[in-house]
Amino acid sequence: MIRFGVIGTNWITDRLLESAQYVDDFQLAAVYSRTIEKAEEFAGKYDIPHIFTDLEEMAASAEIDAVYIATPNAYHAEQAILFLKNNKHVLCEKPLAANAAEVTRMIQTAKNHKVLLMEAMKSTLLPNFKVIQENLHKIGPIRKYVASYCQYSSRYDKYKEGIVLNAFKPELANGSLMDLGVYCLYPLITLFGGPHKIKATAFMLESGVDGEGSVALEYEDRDAVIMYSKITNSHLPSEIQGEKGSMIIDKIHTAEKVEIRYNDGRVEELTVDQPYPAMYYELNEFVELLKQRKMESDTNSYENSYLTMHVMDKVREQIGLVYPNDEK
Repeated sequence: MIRFGVIGTNWITDRLLESAQYVDDFQLAAVYSRTIEKAEEFAGKYDIPHIFTDLEEMAASAEIDAVYIATPNAYHAEQAILFLKNNKHVLCEKPLAANAAEVTRMIQTAKNHKVLLMEAMKSTLLPNFKVIQENLHKIGPIRKYVASYCQYSSRYDKYKEGIVLNAFKPELANGSLMDLGVYCLYPLITLFGGPHKIKATAFMLESGVDGEGSVALEYEDRDAVIMYSKITNSHLPSEIQGEKGSMIIDKIHTAEKVEIRYNDGRVEELTVDQPYPAMYYELNEFVELLKQRKMESDTNSYENSYLTMHVMDKVREQIGLVYPNDEK
């Protein structure tokens, strides 16, 4: 059994724990919250034996082997490094950190202490993403990747009333690029590596974060366009265009339906069953790596996490999105 602690008691942790019931060798052993009341409430809900309100104490604890970090992006690096230095394995919510410099420090710490660090990017570990990888050759030379993730945030209604919630606070390293754009970028980089050129545009909110944006990315023999928003909705699928046909992906972040539409009019259905909740696959990957004593995921690798954050740094430079973490 791998004994997990969870850091952060929001809805995303609930989603992970819903998935955890299907993962062999996962044991929920501890929870951290800044307040004892929240920690006790969460512990009661999931029957968690150990409660912490001090991260240093939790990191040093012999009661856990690994942690899942689901705090705001601005805290990911500092918290992950604390646990890695205490020889605890870390599954950290996406995006892995606030910038590429932090990601570099996290990776180096994991290597130094010979522990596992993995970004909790669900999309690239889903069965239907493997289907995408295995069938790309069928559409001929790839020329274009188009990904869209635009989801109107209920928190934007509050924002327009003058109440700035966490989703729109630069001090927490938030905004539409970090929250949704990453889901368009990570699969691109996993499939094709890093681009040569980046051209970004965005609509900036008065709070200092991006409400929506688009990025054009140039490769040697193809290009990519990603679109993301927290202030509008989109119902467009994503697609990968080849010279022999196009692969259509219903949702780039959860890939529930995948098909190829060939130039000659044929349609090939590629979708496979994904019987578990979407977050099961990332957690299962993490646990399996630990059981195999592997210190890095082949898919959600250090390189893919670093390159994704590096591209997001370049995008932020172009749109003028600065976080306090950038100045540390």
